[in-house]
Amino acid sequence: MAKELTFEEKINALYKLIDKSKNIVVLTGAGISVPSGIPDFRSASGLYSTPYGNYPPEVMISHDFFYEHTEEFYRFYKEKMLFPKAKANPAHECLASLEKMGKLKAVITQNIDGLHQKGGSKTVYEIHGSVHRNYCTRCGKFFDLNYVMKYDGIPKCDDCRATIKPDVVLYGESLDQDILRKVIRAIDDADMFIVIGTSLVVYPAAGLLDYFEGDRIVLINKGQTTYDQRADLIINEDCAKVAEELMKKFK
Repeated sequence: MAKELTFEEKINALYKLIDKSKNIVVLTGAGISVPSGIPDFRSASGLYSTPYGNYPPEVMISHDFFYEHTEEFYRFYKEKMLFPKAKANPAHECLASLEKMGKLKAVITQNIDGLHQKGGSKTVYEIHGSVHRNYCTRCGKFFDLNYVMKYDGIPKCDDCRATIKPDVVLYGESLDQDILRKVIRAIDDADMFIVIGTSLVVYPAAGLLDYFEGDRIVLINKGQTTYDQRADLIINEDCAKVAEELMKKFK
């Protein structure tokens, strides 16, 4: 049995893999935003484990629930899913730095919090949308997060008075096919794939790794993932801690 690498040895191995890569793609999940104070979904303290009202959280963030119980949807959404004061953490900033170096070509994220952009990343594919974009269900006019946060009750369009919907993918809705095509193209061109903060159990995002034909896969997640056997390097540590140590290597 191979000897388990120490944390320092894993950081060194990660640095070497990045150093010889020219086209890195990163897939991120809820775990990358936990150090910023945003809860994940499936841990003991995650969103799905927190009782709220008369419905499970998975039901309350579904397409049908939004249209059938709009007021209750927004009550839950504003209290449990919006974190306007959250700041990018070292993991987000590390990815932005790798992009500036020309190493990282795209961030693919399941997150809707916009923290990758706050951290400085430019090429970000938000496959589940973003809380920072909200649109009128009738005329299509867009509104920012501040407009939704400050609105008392169900947010309404200031032009036509129709209901505003967050530009996020709710349960029962399809992903944006144009974004998916761009994501698959980016993965197909990549020579290294890094997965951060996701256990890779939610599809179709979890299946994106199947499009990767390169030879360097790194998984950075506190727990095990369904793709551990395919990985060249696994780091089961806090992603912000990993990022801080990694960036020391580039200085």
